[in-house]
Amino acid sequence: MMCEECGKAPAVVHVEKIVNGNKMVLNLCRECAEKKGVLDMFFQPSFSINNLLSALLGSQEPALPTLELGKEETRCPICGMSYRDFARAGRLGCSRCYSVFETRLEPLLRRIHGSDKHVGKAPSKAGETARVRKEIEELKKELSIAVSREAYEKAAELRDKIRELEKKMRGNPA
Repeated sequence: MMCEECGKAPAVVHVEKIVNGNKMVLNLCRECAEKKGVLDMFFQPSFSINNLLSALLGSQEPALPTLELGKEETRCPICGMSYRDFARAGRLGCSRCYSVFETRLEPLLRRIHGSDKHVGKAPSKAGETARVRKEIEELKKELSIAVSREAYEKAAELRDKIRELEKKMRGNPA
């Protein structure tokens, strides 16, 4: 497919735009796309997570509070980075920045990840094994408490559950 703008070069950029409910499709070569300003930081070959964060924060930058006269912007005591510096660079200066800018980073993380808590990710088979291991650990703690309270019937039940789970683990190693 040839560029719809110049008609000379092959189209490498496909743009779909919806204006007032009407879908407009435009196929452009790289040069015409650059001239029209279609190529931005997301289409650069050096795209990185820093560029993404910077773009996300850049959309917030006008909403950043302006400094009152005589009041200094909060800076990291270790690296000296301000939140505005982070918004421009797309990355923090050091590990301390996470605690210094915590109140501003939490909403950003929720927006990007859908949560501010890390839940991790593991293959389903490994995830099941990890769950069983955790359950065994918890049962062993309960067993210890039951023995210390001299609740031997409860302890025997817990011991049997632990053996059953350990047997299951041996049959399904990870």
